[in-house]
Amino acid sequence: MKTERQEATFIDEQRIVEVLEAGKRYSPAAIRDVVSKSLELKGLDLEELAALLWVDDPELEHEIYSAARKIKEHIYGKRLVFFAPLYVCNYCVNNCKYCGYRAANDYPRRKLTMEEISQEIKAILDMGHKRIALEAGEDPVNCPIEYITEAMRQIYATTSGNASIRRINVNIAATTVDEYKMLKDAGIGTYVLFQETYHRETYKNMHSGPKADYDWHTTAMDRAFAAGIDDVGLGVLYGLYDWRFETVALLMHAQYLDKTYGVGPHTISFPRLRAAYGISLDNFPHLVNDNDFKRIVASLRLSVPYTGMILSTREEPVFREEVIALGISQISAGSMVGVGEYSAKQQRDDHSDTPQFDVGDHRGLDEIIHDLLPDGYIPSFCTACYRTGRTGENFMALAKSAHIHEMCQPNALLTFQEYLCDYASPATRQRAIPAIEKALTEIEPEELRKECVRRLERIKTGERDLYF
Repeated sequence: MKTERQEATFIDEQRIVEVLEAGKRYSPAAIRDVVSKSLELKGLDLEELAALLWVDDPELEHEIYSAARKIKEHIYGKRLVFFAPLYVCNYCVNNCKYCGYRAANDYPRRKLTMEEISQEIKAILDMGHKRIALEAGEDPVNCPIEYITEAMRQIYATTSGNASIRRINVNIAATTVDEYKMLKDAGIGTYVLFQETYHRETYKNMHSGPKADYDWHTTAMDRAFAAGIDDVGLGVLYGLYDWRFETVALLMHAQYLDKTYGVGPHTISFPRLRAAYGISLDNFPHLVNDNDFKRIVASLRLSVPYTGMILSTREEPVFREEVIALGISQISAGSMVGVGEYSAKQQRDDHSDTPQFDVGDHRGLDEIIHDLLPDGYIPSFCTACYRTGRTGENFMALAKSAHIHEMCQPNALLTFQEYLCDYASPATRQRAIPAIEKALTEIEPEELRKECVRRLERIKTGERDLYF
């Protein structure tokens, strides 16, 4: 029987150092060649990405940002997918130096009952969300896989009015093939696991507990694929080590998955280190400034054009909108990062859980949508790809050929119309009218546009959950 344990040899630190050194030597003309190549939507190699990360000329930087916007809109259109994180358990046996859930932090731990999970989901549904990211600490006693799968079934079974959660992405600790199969059977959407840092020595210094096993953690996606989960999400916690090293390593991991399984990461997330309970940022010398963070996002959009890119509420509102414009395709909104916080806020009670990290964007979902509409974004709550089998290789084939846009724009409009009918404020409804009219003109062919208009009218008369 083949062991599940393997070394993460696909992360080659010496190779990363070499391509970063080579990238330093690219001339402005060579950088422009890289940007031009990226517009072919075939992605970039490690050295080309490294070259973009060294650019310090404002004009070249502007060209990188412009290309990132073009690529995102060509593949996905102006749609922006919304989701909410749901923290169900903050018990954790690890002692990670950057996390508010770390075992050394002394505060009352909490694990939601199934009834409390339903209350949380109803509060999330009442905002207008249709998809969530399920989050939990690592504790095999207090938060076993059976608890997570039971929570997933409870979430899918919970309704509020005519609404229900249509997709659950899961972000839990690296585990076994058998346990990933249990997540698959429970209806997982994307399995998400942040690497935190790809640098072995830094990883070792940052972790204690089960998570300290670098190879087990870094090869988690291999076991997820072995279990039949074909949508996985990567991410780095920027601020733990040198951001250029981390970004090249992240692309190295993405390319390994694509080559090995024929499926690159469904999503890449960009969490940036934030203060948390018992955590001081003064202890972290590799914090990433705003300008470098924007370069990371834009350069990866050029490098992996087919991948969904996620930005969380860790970032402040104005800066967040700047970053969204550089290739982001999914964002969290109205987020609560403490256990039980959604229903507590809805009920205006005094419960205040210790969050995993400090949130930067405290706006509600409707306020964020209202603020983004003038920039031409179409909010999307779509889960059609997952529910029609457009996942894994099927999704990647459409994304890499840029044909996913043909599905994204009409499905975004249909789900946005649901939101406008059921949840939006009058001001948001009014502001959405010209945005929808413009978005409809961009749908081709004409018959698809006409059918989309017909379905929009059906939603206005009370039908729900229509999609292509």
